[in-house]
Amino acid sequence: MHKSNGVSVIAMQARGAGKNSFDPMAQRTYFGCVEKGNLSAFAAPRLRFLMQAPLPRSYGNYLGRKLFHFLLTVQGVGAFALITLGVILTKLRIARDVTFPAIRHELARSGLKLLGMVLFIAVALGLVVIGQAVSMLNKVGATPYLVPILVAVVVRELGPLLTALLVLSRSGTTNVIELGTARALGEVEALEALGIDPVHYLVMPRVIGMALGVFSLTVYFIIGTLVSGYVWAFLQDVPLRPGEYFDQLAGALNSLDFAILAVKSCLFGIIIAIITCYHGLAQPLQLEEVSRATIRAVAQCIIACVMLDAVFIFIYLAI
Repeated sequence: MHKSNGVSVIAMQARGAGKNSFDPMAQRTYFGCVEKGNLSAFAAPRLRFLMQAPLPRSYGNYLGRKLFHFLLTVQGVGAFALITLGVILTKLRIARDVTFPAIRHELARSGLKLLGMVLFIAVALGLVVIGQAVSMLNKVGATPYLVPILVAVVVRELGPLLTALLVLSRSGTTNVIELGTARALGEVEALEALGIDPVHYLVMPRVIGMALGVFSLTVYFIIGTLVSGYVWAFLQDVPLRPGEYFDQLAGALNSLDFAILAVKSCLFGIIIAIITCYHGLAQPLQLEEVSRATIRAVAQCIIACVMLDAVFIFIYLAI
């Protein structure tokens, strides 16, 4: 299967086979609904006119336009997410010989190929956060508070969020470019002409693979940060043995921390995959518009991840 998008290859394979193993039931095509404006907010003529209109002179009109644009974006992404969830729940086991290798490919791209970069950032974070924290705590004689600070800063907050941003910078932008280019060249419509659901073939593997990839990288990121943190603390002559350090880590963590960490990291991956695939697929694009769609997708992914992280902060404070 082609490494960039694989759309043309699978289209020729499906044409040669003479049958559709993705969706045996005939139904309305997804992108037909999109181009009619029933799902995609950006494809709607009212928003096209709104985005091309000159900037309003008053701040009230400007804020109103931004609010209207935000609500339409939420509506489009939410509808796309519901469609993707329905496809995952109903068609996960259909065409497994095609979709499961695609999931493994996405998992490798969003996980294994980023492992070196994640470990490098983890060591750097251990130097910046833990090195500075140890230096300041030594001055006031509060070294026993080192491990609780690590758990609160690294395990609960920075670990999942920084890992998600790293995956967004690599695999998230790739999703928009690949799918946007395939949409602009008409390859997605060719899949539909063959009876293949583009959400099933193009979106579902990315959502599952990216969710698992972000979760796996988050675990490695946290382990690398905690280990490098102890190394930096040891170099600063902190009187803390390795056994005592890891015993304190085990005491500061509980089962709720592990559960929230797993849920948060997987949700980060799902959000990044949904938003990037939405901007690549859910609007008719030309090749020169792919770069602008990528910028919009990255900005919205960052905002969505930060807002989700704030929700989990409130959960921690409430518990």
